[in-house]
Amino acid sequence: MIRNCIDADLPAIHAIVNEAAKAYRGVIPDDCLHEPYMPLQELIDEIGSGVAFSGWEEGGELAGVMGLQRVGDVTLIRHAYVRTASQAHGIGSKLLQALIDRTPGPLLVGTWADATWAIRFYERHGFRLVGDVDRKNGLLDEHWTIPRRQRDVSVVLEYVR
Repeated sequence: MIRNCIDADLPAIHAIVNEAAKAYRGVIPDDCLHEPYMPLQELIDEIGSGVAFSGWEEGGELAGVMGLQRVGDVTLIRHAYVRTASQAHGIGSKLLQALIDRTPGPLLVGTWADATWAIRFYERHGFRLVGDVDRKNGLLDEHWTIPRRQRDVSVVLEYVR
C-alpha cells in the first residue's frame, strides 16, 4: 500500500535510505560517500526544505520510500530507496508511478552517473537522460543544493510526458 509518510516514519525512512545506499559502495567516488550515507539531521533538513515522502507499506512497516520536492517550476524526485530484502518486487516502480500520476508539470530526478541500475530504472519509466552537460549542470545548480563535486559526478533525468 502506498501512503504519505508522517513524522513517526522518520526512523524508518532514515534506516531505509542508509541501508539501500550501501549499493553505492565501490560505485560512486569515495570522496562522495560517507557513513552514514544520510545523517539523521540531513534527512530532517531535507524534509524541512519541502521534501515530502511517500512510502510503500507491507505488514505494517515501510519497505520503500520516495520523496517529492517542488522547486521553482519543476518537481524533483528525491531519495528513492527500497529496503534491500524488498528490492526487485516492483515497489520502486509502484511508488514512482504513483508520484508521476499525481505530479503535473516537469519532473526531474538526479542520481550518480555511475549508478547505472538507477539510471536504467528511471529510463524504464519514461525518464530520459539530459545529455547536454551544460544543461545538466544548470539544472543541478538551479534545482538542487549539492557540492560541485557531486554535481560533476551526477546526471539528471527528465520525465517525458
